[in-house]
Amino acid sequence: MSDEKKVRLDKWLWAARLYKTRSIAKEAIDGGKVHYDNHRVKPGRIVQVGAIIKLRIGPDERTIEVLDIAERRGPASVAQTLYQETPESIEQRQQAQSLRKAAGITHEGKPDKKQRRQIHRFKRINASE
Repeated sequence: MSDEKKVRLDKWLWAARLYKTRSIAKEAIDGGKVHYDNHRVKPGRIVQVGAIIKLRIGPDERTIEVLDIAERRGPASVAQTLYQETPESIEQRQQAQSLRKAAGITHEGKPDKKQRRQIHRFKRINASE
C-alpha cells in the first residue's frame, strides 16, 4: 500500500478537470456539493481507487467512480481516464436536462451588454419602490 499515490480530494478533482481551479474544488467540497462514498468530507481527504464521488456542478449532479489517481493536471484525454460516470448518473442528468428544456429553463451564460442594462434598470426601478 506504500507504493500507492496519496492525493487530496480537492487536488484530484482539479486534476480530473471536474473543476477549473483547486480553490473552486475546495469551495465545492466545503459547501457540501461533493460527497465521497456518501459522506460529506473535507478537502484533505485522500482519494482511493474504486471510491464513489457524488458532485454537483451547476444544475447537474454527477456520480463518478475513481479509476485512477493523478496529482498533476494533464491533458483532457488523460483526465477522462481518471474516472467513469455511472450509467444511472448519465441517465438522470439527461432526464433533468430534458425537463429543464421542456420547462423553458436555459442557461445561456453571462448576460450581454443590453441584458445587463435591462437588469440594472429593473433593479433601480424595484429599489425605488
